Amino acid sequence: MRVLLINTSERIGGAAIAASRIMEALKNNGIKAKLLVKDKQTDNLSVVGLEQNWWQVWKFVWERIVIWAGNRFHKKNLFSVDIANTGNDITSLPEFRQADVIHLHWINQGMLSLKNLRQILASGKPVVWTMHDMWPCTGICHYARTCDHYETECKDCPYLWESGGKKDLSYRTFRKKKSLYEQADITFITCSEWLRKQAEKSAFITGHTVTNIPNPINTNLFKPRDIAEARKRLELPLDKKLILFGSVKITDERKGMTYLVEACKLLIEKYPHLKEEIGLVVFGQKSSYLEPVLPFPVYSHEFIRDERKIVDIYNAVDLFVTPSLEENLPNMIMEAMACGVPCVGFQTGGIPEMIDHLHNGYVAKYKSTEDFANGIHWLLEEDQAPLREAAHRKVVSCYSENAVAKRYLAIYNRITGKHE
Repeated sequence: MRVLLINTSERIGGAAIAASRIMEALKNNGIKAKLLVKDKQTDNLSVVGLEQNWWQVWKFVWERIVIWAGNRFHKKNLFSVDIANTGNDITSLPEFRQADVIHLHWINQGMLSLKNLRQILASGKPVVWTMHDMWPCTGICHYARTCDHYETECKDCPYLWESGGKKDLSYRTFRKKKSLYEQADITFITCSEWLRKQAEKSAFITGHTVTNIPNPINTNLFKPRDIAEARKRLELPLDKKLILFGSVKITDERKGMTYLVEACKLLIEKYPHLKEEIGLVVFGQKSSYLEPVLPFPVYSHEFIRDERKIVDIYNAVDLFVTPSLEENLPNMIMEAMACGVPCVGFQTGGIPEMIDHLHNGYVAKYKSTEDFANGIHWLLEEDQAPLREAAHRKVVSCYSENAVAKRYLAIYNRITGKHE
């Protein structure tokens, strides 16, 4: 069986990493899988990059201009929404023609337009769509937050500045998607149970199959290693308890950095002795921003692409914190836990499905900096050995490549009429 996975980027962003890992998991289980991307970052022969030219760049810019205009020429939320009015016709590519299954992932920001999706569906090839956020089931937003318009009809979008009312960009895109999905046979996959429940509320997902399959991780690479050796390689102190925080861009409002800063300040106010005992390791764009605002040492790294160095970073720390306000199934929690690192996160999205409260980490009350600080303190003071073992065991049992690949293979066989 040949499967063509499609994602905007090969390595940048959680969806890109997840799609790449799914491809590798499928290949390791006998599937001929390739990944088609707009932005290719490696020399992996199984990854096919679309030809880039100025016309492709202009199409992406034009989409942002339309959103900018629809947002009353305000930049706020410019990348929180997508209208999919520009993209690439991939149906003539040999990789598409040879594929038995087309497996969509995150296809925004110029990868595929709604018109391109219609072309793919018209080809008659079975389509699977793994949702890495809510965009496939909403009008234009990646996360609906408290808005429930997508359950009936998108309009008066809260992401648009002084929204244009009942027929704004969200309404027009919603109508196009609804028309597209009505005649389509798409099998939707969500990476978390939380997202499955959100998707099933959508006015235009009704009638389609929605299944929850988590993202996989290579547990032969991401696994517990010697802490002291990892710290030496990264030139981190051996005598401190280290907290880890990371993101592609740590100043992204959705990643909740301000909640982390406030929680750390509360932590030191309550337990002044920790100021000399702990430090924060952070990686991602603008990571140095945290150095002057935290009351203890910060060891910052820019965004890291080398997975082996990332494994070292996880193995060098005592706990991982994710103050994200909106999440599906965060790769970083999975990576940390695979390396035996307990985690702290807010009770939002798929995070409570990953962190078992007081067993392999701490799930804090949503947006409560005080409870987030309590979680950090609890993990710092608790016996680390059973927490680390429980975190690693959870990932091996739930998110291993082999287990996830078999679930996808069962879906591919069903929609193509083939048998295992």
